[in-house]
Amino acid sequence: MLNYNGQLLAASDIHLSTKNRAFNYGDAVFETIKSLGDRLVFFEDHYFRLMASMRMLRMEIPMSFTLEFLESEILKTLTTQELGASCRIRCTVFRKDGGLYAPTTNEVSYLIEATPYQYVAKESYVVDVYKDFYNYSGMLSTLKTNNRMLNTLASIYQQENDLDTCILLNERKGVAEAIQGNVFVVKGTHIKTPALTEGCMNGIARKKILELLEKNEHYTVEETAFSPFEIQKADEVFMSNSLMGVQVVTQYKKKTFTTVIGKKIQASFALLERTQS
Repeated sequence: MLNYNGQLLAASDIHLSTKNRAFNYGDAVFETIKSLGDRLVFFEDHYFRLMASMRMLRMEIPMSFTLEFLESEILKTLTTQELGASCRIRCTVFRKDGGLYAPTTNEVSYLIEATPYQYVAKESYVVDVYKDFYNYSGMLSTLKTNNRMLNTLASIYQQENDLDTCILLNERKGVAEAIQGNVFVVKGTHIKTPALTEGCMNGIARKKILELLEKNEHYTVEETAFSPFEIQKADEVFMSNSLMGVQVVTQYKKKTFTTVIGKKIQASFALLERTQS
């Protein structure tokens, strides 16, 4: 069952018109949230990111769209079926039908769907750079919108080249992010990740990892710009997103990485997931 504007419906009973703005213009934002049982992991962070995204896109936020309301709507969706201990929840908010590029209204609809999900970290994880198109730097690139053609094309390249993911570059040829999440490079005890101004997603897992690192006196952390060459010079590389948590990278081009620090951060993040909402 899916939750469409508060109604629980089978997928076959949801009918979106040909004037749907998410379909026609990608006029939508979404959050991908992990649940552990009936607990929504880092839900408050996801909620406030969704609200900030809607404001940036000039969507009208209903007065009823509170943190408590959205949480109850997600939990209502989860209880309609046997989904197991861990689920992937996608909450999509899109402007209502009408208009061409300029909408006739800024009012919104929402769709919540939940599917069973269990990510097992891979022992071997191979990445390379995708160079055909770029993830342009700027604040729009930090949002989770339905405009994901770059990720789609990079994913096809990934499949064609037997990779686990690809690094996406910005228009200045700097590292922006990976197809599915944020990128961290480790050199000694110094850890870098692209700054939000580089065109990376403002990831919730990224935020939590930065908080963990800043509390750990053994590491220094920097949000900055860097080129793919620094990936090749790194001792370790790891990726993050809200569903997989932390995934260490084992190989980039011909470079093989160690995974000691990445696995420590992976374990710390997994503990944080289990203990915080």
